[in-house]
Amino acid sequence: MRAALRWVHSDLRTHRGEALFLVLATAGIVASLLLATALFGYATNPWQRTFAEARGAHVWLHTSPSADARRLARLDGVTSVAGPYRTESATVAARGARASVELRGTPGPPAVGRPLLTAGRWLDPAAPDGVVLESSLARALLAEPGDTLTLPGTARTVTVEGIADSAEPPYRPGEQPGLVWALPSAVRAPAGQVIGLRLGDPADTDYAVQRAVTVLGAGAVGEVSTWQQARAEAQGDNRLLGQVLGLFGLGALIAAGLAVHGAIATRIRGHLRDLSVLKAIGFTPGQVVRIYLLQHLAYALLGAVAAAALTEGLGTRVPGRLGDAVGVWQGLPGHTAALCLVPVGAVLFIGLTTGLAAWRAGRVPPVPVPRPAAPAGGRLSGPARRALGLGLPAALVLGCHKAFAGRGRSLATVARLTLPLLLITVALSAWTTIDRFHSSPERVGLPTALTVRSDGTLDASGVRAVLNRDSGVAAAYPGVEVAALVPGQTGTIALRGIGTRAEPYPYALAEGRAARGPDEAVAGQGLLDVLHARVGDWVRMTVGDRPQILHIVGRSIEPRNAGRVVTTSLDTLRENDPLLAPAFHELRLRPGADPHRVAAALAAAGRGHLEVHPVTNPADGLSPLRGVVAGLIAVLALIGLVELLTAIGGSVREGERDVLALRAIGMSPRQITAITVTATSCTALAAVLAGTALGLPLARRLIDAQGGSSGIGTGIAQSPSPGPLLLLGSAAVLGAAALAMLPAARAARRRLADTLSAVA
Repeated sequence: MRAALRWVHSDLRTHRGEALFLVLATAGIVASLLLATALFGYATNPWQRTFAEARGAHVWLHTSPSADARRLARLDGVTSVAGPYRTESATVAARGARASVELRGTPGPPAVGRPLLTAGRWLDPAAPDGVVLESSLARALLAEPGDTLTLPGTARTVTVEGIADSAEPPYRPGEQPGLVWALPSAVRAPAGQVIGLRLGDPADTDYAVQRAVTVLGAGAVGEVSTWQQARAEAQGDNRLLGQVLGLFGLGALIAAGLAVHGAIATRIRGHLRDLSVLKAIGFTPGQVVRIYLLQHLAYALLGAVAAAALTEGLGTRVPGRLGDAVGVWQGLPGHTAALCLVPVGAVLFIGLTTGLAAWRAGRVPPVPVPRPAAPAGGRLSGPARRALGLGLPAALVLGCHKAFAGRGRSLATVARLTLPLLLITVALSAWTTIDRFHSSPERVGLPTALTVRSDGTLDASGVRAVLNRDSGVAAAYPGVEVAALVPGQTGTIALRGIGTRAEPYPYALAEGRAARGPDEAVAGQGLLDVLHARVGDWVRMTVGDRPQILHIVGRSIEPRNAGRVVTTSLDTLRENDPLLAPAFHELRLRPGADPHRVAAALAAAGRGHLEVHPVTNPADGLSPLRGVVAGLIAVLALIGLVELLTAIGGSVREGERDVLALRAIGMSPRQITAITVTATSCTALAAVLAGTALGLPLARRLIDAQGGSSGIGTGIAQSPSPGPLLLLGSAAVLGAAALAMLPAARAARRRLADTLSAVA
């Protein structure tokens, strides 16, 4: 045991830097996997917990006021209902902020879809103008219990009695109205009603929607929302962040395992004589294997424990969503198990790769086998001889030959170094794609910056006049958005009529062409998936009691409503309803115009009658991803550094036998050093080229696959510009050359006696 410990201590003193990098790389990998686990829990569990505590409805149907919604309680599979409640669309304002809301007349706390109060109290008949705000709406309005909200365009005011969480879709400016619970007497101009259905089997949601629409009639159903849609919106970008962290964490774990395997294999080749001595003095093969295995398991365990301790102790202090996710995750039931299993799994994987390499050390015979005078493949190749004949520097030619003379061994080194570079290329592509959403939003389905809605005081011509007077507005596209029942009546999608044939809306097309003729439309990927349709198909949907048949001529990149949007011109919708008036205007601003300044100017020009919201950019929620990507690149760079050090050490040791021959033919120590540096640089260059060539198409596939699964659609991936890729490649090659310089120079200047003993 003492001899084994002395061996481990000696090896640690010799390879201190490599051990430190392995510990740091393991810590970074385990930390990224733990953060991915926290984000997955943060994305799913809070909504699931709210849904369970509130006994949430699996289906919410908005119907006309005359529909007999009580009949739905008798449907097969419906265990209980919420409502029906009368609803009124309104706009509320507080502290200069406005929001479109749905006033829902609720006589008492419902048994299904119960709001979970987080502040204040429930409605009191003694306060008829009291309301309870859904929490996301309250955050948008900066409202608290006791605040007074105004209804612009009227003399009414309401008082906030409480704030509550809900399992229904949250408030999204310009897309989803906020939810306000009020007493029935406060709903003075009901325009519809809403009823919630709680099902015995959530898997029957589509069938339940179909039966409900059949009972009420398609013309009576305005909009349908399901628990799956609410869950997807609640998860938002947190699930994507978790997927990115998990994917790169697993990739880095594989890269680290391969790096450890390569390091041990290289070290074994360089210590064959020492291993033989250990066998000769009584070490068994099992003891030799355990020395390497326990040594590297200790490194991995140290890094894993450090990562788990830092994540648990300091994770909540990370600013932004990651800190919030860790805080929520720590309160979930499976937190302790995940905190233990993730580090243990990482350590076991590294132990497995270590064991495979250490097994070779146990097979080293007690009597050293003389090494061949010349390694296989050591003869100069034809191109190398011709390069020397052309007068190219001998150090350059011999270095390039040395880098790839070992064939299988050289390819393995290049492959191990390629993996972290490939993952870094994918990470840079993800970073570039996020930047594209901000720098060129018009190319990813966001050609406009502001949405303007009138409270009804200004008609379409009045709104248009206000917009035309602002110099920052380049174009204003009138539009309307309605809920449409899909074929089969299992749900609703968004039907948008925006722009006119004279002034068409500038879609971002990924496939097909723009809608120019009558009944032509473009659709998002999410809608095509729901309808099982393709570009070129005719689709039928129902708006109220009117069928709408459209020809899908293109697929647009659609980041809104999970891509479940079909867009045509306002002229096409007016063919079915000539009295249809624009409900909003989408504004494209002039280059250099500040959206906040333009929004403030329009709100002032509208004299309180215009509601102006910035268009939501999905990349805004992905801002934490940049820090995540930067951290992952650092971890991958550490793994690449370990692999480079391993390759350099192996190259120097295997080149010791060539030093005598090179000196004999008159090469100086500087030239001998240049051979090793050139060989290492060529290996790094080959890995850079392979990592870039494989990483760019892989990144495009992964990003487009994520875009397709989220409903946005393919075509959003953006490869990094040549500058960052050139910088990455240059850093890898020049870094490899710099790291190889010192050990190569030492080996070239060793004494003759040391060189003879090394090759003996």
